[in-house]
Amino acid sequence: MITFKEAYQKVLKHRLNFGEEEVQLMDSLNRILAEDILADRDFPPFDRATKDGIAIQFSSLLETEHAFIIEGEAAAGVTQQSLTDTGNCLEVMTGAVVPQNCDTVVMYEHITIADNKVTINEKVTKGQNIHYKGSDEKAGAVVLSKGIKITPAEIGVLASVGKSVVNVKVNPRICTIATGNELVEVDQLPEPHQIRKSNMLTIEAALLNSTIASSSLHLLDDKEIIRTKLEKALIENDVLLLSGGVSKGKFDFIPDVMESLGVEKVFHRVAQRPGKPFWFGVHTQLKTVIFSFPGNPVSTFANYHLYFLPWLHTSWGIQLDNLYIKLSVPMRIMPPLTRFVHVKTEFKEGAVWGTPVVENGSGDLTSLAKADGFICLEPKEKAYEVGEVVRFIKTK
Repeated sequence: MITFKEAYQKVLKHRLNFGEEEVQLMDSLNRILAEDILADRDFPPFDRATKDGIAIQFSSLLETEHAFIIEGEAAAGVTQQSLTDTGNCLEVMTGAVVPQNCDTVVMYEHITIADNKVTINEKVTKGQNIHYKGSDEKAGAVVLSKGIKITPAEIGVLASVGKSVVNVKVNPRICTIATGNELVEVDQLPEPHQIRKSNMLTIEAALLNSTIASSSLHLLDDKEIIRTKLEKALIENDVLLLSGGVSKGKFDFIPDVMESLGVEKVFHRVAQRPGKPFWFGVHTQLKTVIFSFPGNPVSTFANYHLYFLPWLHTSWGIQLDNLYIKLSVPMRIMPPLTRFVHVKTEFKEGAVWGTPVVENGSGDLTSLAKADGFICLEPKEKAYEVGEVVRFIKTK
């Protein structure tokens, strides 16, 4: 049995490179950007009015306070207009190019218009209400860096620089695999000795949060059936995510079957709770990575976030950032197991605090719905105190 830190590093060491692909702009949502995006021109590309009102030359205010005659108007989407007499003004709309010979915009709320003349009623600052050319980004600047997740905000930036086709990281081919004779379909009425296949559906849903559609298998507790189906799954996928079959029960065949199929065991059993029986291996010839989690729902869910997601992000080239929160209650964690406790979070006193969720062991699936994530508590002789900062693994 190895420590959590050792297991974590061993998992990340076996990252894969899935390559890149081009997709249409709207198909890139929630994918991982595989290229730096450069500004194709200055942003904004012209001096832009940010308010509806009038455009003037500020120096005319310094010479005399007079009524400005309206020469015309400058609308958004038309070529730059020009002020003929710098003592006059042009009406200007939000988003319009600031007219030539104008350097200041005064909004309608601060002026009075009568008989085609404008009187300014508020103090004016030179250059106000103008979004200057190139003040956001200069042409050629990196506006989006590769390795980020493309959210609706990034879609807007990509559109603004003309990226109708986007280079993104390829998603791995993943198969989620449930094991056990006790499992039945969601729409079935279970017998007293049976349960529905909720465990791996949770993982399939979690994968969809990363825009990864997965295939699925259900393996009955028959060693030859398991071997036949796993052999095919190893060939067809980059990653296998299994739940169950890795403890010390009579029907826990997964480790032996994996070995017979040429899968190299990297480790089996980690000094942690939940998820101690976790088995991890690789098929070097097929370049397939296998995460075989314990069958209890909390164990599977925890290990997915503790190991698989960091491995996936590392494979995609995404920098891993640790989150930290404050502990709201004292807790004692004795050696040798690292504990992962699911918590509900709240923001108070300028910080995020975590309170352990009442649960009934690693088989308590409903407790996961009440939690926002797990806190990582390494074993130590001294108790963790209220307010102590601890690592937080977010699941919501």
